[in-house]
Amino acid sequence: MAGIDVKRAGAAAGRRRGRPPQSEKDAAAARARIVDATADVFAEHGSHGLSVALIIERAGIARPTFYRYFANAEEPLQSVLDASDMALVNGLQQALDAADDEIDMVLRGIDAYLAWALGHGPALRPLFAELHDPSSSVSGHRERTLLMLRERLIARFARIGRTPPPSIDIDVLLHAFEYVGFRVAMADSDDASVDWARTTMARIALVLLGTSADLDVARGIPGLLREPPDADQPVLDGAGDAGPTDPPPLP
Repeated sequence: MAGIDVKRAGAAAGRRRGRPPQSEKDAAAARARIVDATADVFAEHGSHGLSVALIIERAGIARPTFYRYFANAEEPLQSVLDASDMALVNGLQQALDAADDEIDMVLRGIDAYLAWALGHGPALRPLFAELHDPSSSVSGHRERTLLMLRERLIARFARIGRTPPPSIDIDVLLHAFEYVGFRVAMADSDDASVDWARTTMARIALVLLGTSADLDVARGIPGLLREPPDADQPVLDGAGDAGPTDPPPLP
């Protein structure tokens, strides 16, 4: 009995005087506010410019409030990156599950990827810029996410009764998607750059994941595959106006 009394006394002493215990709802709201502020700071400064001082300034909270929920700036950043990882993986899964056939699977998967990328807004730049930075938390999350995406794609092929492509082909596809996403991130993500990204990603995916039959079907989709140049027309070697299939320039 005495032991129980000691525990109760210790718990009471740990509470702030004059302030009622915080509810789970209030605690969750405070954590979410800090994580949202961390996402904003990451978008502006990247992971290397992240600090508790900037986070609490953006969140409009006191420093003790921050440390009630997180030990350092890295912890809420992990929450931001975890949410980004799962948004991509779950978005791709929904796209794959909704597809009617292999071509539809490719196109829906690409749209899901682009929707995930563009949904980051200004955070897209530091996210892609730090993918290959071993000193950034983003790099570690990249490896985990690539593994999950690879597993989802292989499982989808198995469900439709097709032999999955070699893992190396899937890795090449995912790395190519990263580069295309990087180009869009470094540009202004306007309609022309997004159209270029979608078409380029579709061509890469069809060649790496598809069969000759898939390519025959793709030839019937206007603008999806490049047509051979007319022999009677001169080749411009890049001269002429830029169109939606031209890559967005890097700054």
